[in-house]
Amino acid sequence: MTKLSVNVNKIATLRNARGGDNPSVVQVAMDCERFGAQGITVHPRPDERHITKQDVYDLAKVVTTEFNIEGYPDERFMKIIEEVRPTQATLVPDGPDVLTSNAGWDTVENAESLSSIIGRIKSFGVRTSLFVEPVEEMIAGAREIGTDRIELYTEAYANRYSANAEVAISSYSKAAVLANELELGINAGHDLDLDNLEYFKQNVAYLEEVSIGHALISDALYFGLENTIGLYLRKIS
Repeated sequence: MTKLSVNVNKIATLRNARGGDNPSVVQVAMDCERFGAQGITVHPRPDERHITKQDVYDLAKVVTTEFNIEGYPDERFMKIIEEVRPTQATLVPDGPDVLTSNAGWDTVENAESLSSIIGRIKSFGVRTSLFVEPVEEMIAGAREIGTDRIELYTEAYANRYSANAEVAISSYSKAAVLANELELGINAGHDLDLDNLEYFKQNVAYLEEVSIGHALISDALYFGLENTIGLYLRKIS
């Protein structure tokens, strides 16, 4: 079964626009779980432009499904992982000045540093996932440095889907087969939505988890949060 992890960053963005605690990130996360989501994802950036460090600690007290913390593995991030001990730490290569994740890791060039980081996170008893593009060399590199899973960066798929779905999915289908052969778990995320998610799920084997935030929260403005989560769950069932 493919799990749905809801990224609640955008809830924090809306809250931060006015200050206070409305909407409540904690309450929305609890509601997402109650409505069927099997995980909660956050990305606590250093500038705290959406999820704050305090949000992470508050969520750790209430999340009962999988808690996935993603981010660039600087010392601030590593301290959070060590103290919170989430289900999963997803490592992304973008620094603090990047608006949103926009590339996967070069697992060959960064092999030494990533291997050390992954080993450290595993010592906390936390599963690791590495944000990568569907490139054979990068996936093989991910296996060499010891990560438990990869997260396929799906922006390229989403951008090409409407023009030619078969072409858009091709590299991802092949990447999933290779990752499975290398005994890597497979997650996916970035720009997946109600239009392109079902086709992705049907054509990417061994998919364990999708992390979806922007599109899902946007859809919830029209359909309501409970109904929206149900719609996404049906796309991956």
